[in-house]
Amino acid sequence: MRRIARFWTSACPTQLGQVLRELEPFRESLKGVAVESTFNWYWLANGLEDHGYQPRLVNTCAAKQYEGLKFRNDAHDARWIAHMMRLGILPLGSIMDRERRAVRDLLSRRMRVVQQRVQNLLQLKSMIANHTGEMIPASKLKKLEADEIPASITDPLTRRSIVSALRIQKVLKDEIADLQKTAYQFVKQEEDYKLLRTIKGVGELLAMVILYETGDVQRFASVGNYASYCRCVQSKYESNGKKKGVGNRKNGNAYLSWAFAQTAHFAIRFQPSARRFYDKKSRKTNARIAASAVSHKLARAVYFMLRDKVPYRTELLFGATG
Repeated sequence: MRRIARFWTSACPTQLGQVLRELEPFRESLKGVAVESTFNWYWLANGLEDHGYQPRLVNTCAAKQYEGLKFRNDAHDARWIAHMMRLGILPLGSIMDRERRAVRDLLSRRMRVVQQRVQNLLQLKSMIANHTGEMIPASKLKKLEADEIPASITDPLTRRSIVSALRIQKVLKDEIADLQKTAYQFVKQEEDYKLLRTIKGVGELLAMVILYETGDVQRFASVGNYASYCRCVQSKYESNGKKKGVGNRKNGNAYLSWAFAQTAHFAIRFQPSARRFYDKKSRKTNARIAASAVSHKLARAVYFMLRDKVPYRTELLFGATG
């Protein structure tokens, strides 16, 4: 194990063949191979699986660092990971099936393209406002054509910049639609996807994001763990009934946090019982906390829907028929 620990960080990280040659003498005695969940672990985990190894994805946020040493380096880190694996205390992440992982990454790409489109739209709005003093609504800008650029903008270079932004806007719009259509071809027949669509207000995109960012719901020990992963629970430290600070608010899945915030928005709009719950909560606290409470309830509902394979029932969640 010591030789493996030293090798793990000294070998060239992009040579799968070298990794396999170093592991081969220990194949019969290895119980698993730990891979830190860095940004580029796909190739290594896939290669190890293809050659009969059992890669284990280390949860680097939860793994405890050893303390009390004056010096540490990558070799010491690898040896410590191997020690935690032997003790059975190594916190692990989940390695999703490759095809589902590809769909999840495609949906993540779509969301990044949406962000690029929004940024481009804001730049376009700023350019026009800068030269005309007119704040054109985003809904109107999305339909703006090159021949509809305000006549008061006479500088040819400025008009060319606006035309460029309009062309980019159209390309991004088409790309977003194509990415969503491609992902849908792999999702539409899944039973869990059909279950999520039973939530009133949850459309094609939200159902896909929730399904693929959740992965196998059985990996969560309880509904509370799932709600925490969705960033739907409070992050704070308390002692003697008093707040002593906050925890890691960003611990969890940002995409699921966004998805359940959107789901709560549509639930409040389209489910009367959810709206009544939201209004009652708002009167006691404020609108933001009330919306977060709706998100929390919906995250808990989704957990049980996916675990027990049952459709959504708003009367069980909010106490009255919606």
